Amino acid sequence: MQGVTDVLLCGTGGQGILLASEVLCGAAQLAGLDVKKSEVHGMAQRGGSVTSHVRFGGKVWSPLIEEGCADLLLAMEKLEALRWSHFLKKTGKALICDLEIMPMTVSTGQAQYPDVEKGLRERGVDFVMIPATQEAFALGDSRVINTILTGAASAYLTLGTDVWMEALRRRVPPKALEVNVRAFERGRQLAGV
Repeated sequence: MQGVTDVLLCGTGGQGILLASEVLCGAAQLAGLDVKKSEVHGMAQRGGSVTSHVRFGGKVWSPLIEEGCADLLLAMEKLEALRWSHFLKKTGKALICDLEIMPMTVSTGQAQYPDVEKGLRERGVDFVMIPATQEAFALGDSRVINTILTGAASAYLTLGTDVWMEALRRRVPPKALEVNVRAFERGRQLAGV
């Protein structure tokens, strides 16, 4: 029986975390795997933290990933990567969008945005910074940052490209499919695998 793969997706409200987790779940289901998912929306409508736990494998009993157990952290924003990095296992990998969204405390001058990369290195996190913001603009649609990151994640997961493409087709509106497919493919190239 195949072991369980744990992927934690994180970011802020409006970044497409839920769509990315739906595509990941869809790909795993199409590959014939058992899948469980749990989402925490928090203050998503006000730009607050959003997470989605996705677990797939031969048999999955719980939808929640325990701290220190995630195989992959998929972060749509740099500070959220630092905030959730304690969920990664020692051999886990973090794929992080280069985007910085200033929290209210930073915007009002009460705090400074931290050096996220330094903080991750101090925690011993193995990470790849993905220039998804720039790539999304190059593709002509800033909304595909999540799909770029999903494509990058696909390079680290043992699911065939065919199931990823089918999962995208099933969850992305037809008018946005072409740019999302290009974004997904670009993410795979940027993954550095």
